[in-house]
Amino acid sequence: SLQNDSVVAGGGAIEMELSKYLRDYSRTIPGKQQLLIGAYAKALEIIPRQLCDNAGFDATNILNKLRAKHAQVGPRGSQ
Repeated sequence: SLQNDSVVAGGGAIEMELSKYLRDYSRTIPGKQQLLIGAYAKALEIIPRQLCDNAGFDATNILNKLRAKHAQVGPRGSQ
């Protein structure tokens, strides 16, 4: 049975952090490049979304929590 759904080793953390970085970066550049980088950032989130789905979690809820955590914590876990 599932005892704790808050920690999944690996769990797409790298992809979420890269997605956050790319989304932030895309806001600093104009034109089509912004759209392309934003689309790539969104595509990276497919990996953790699929992991959530495979584990039977509510992927939207978990990804929103992950985005919030990644927004709170700076690079290398600093706050």
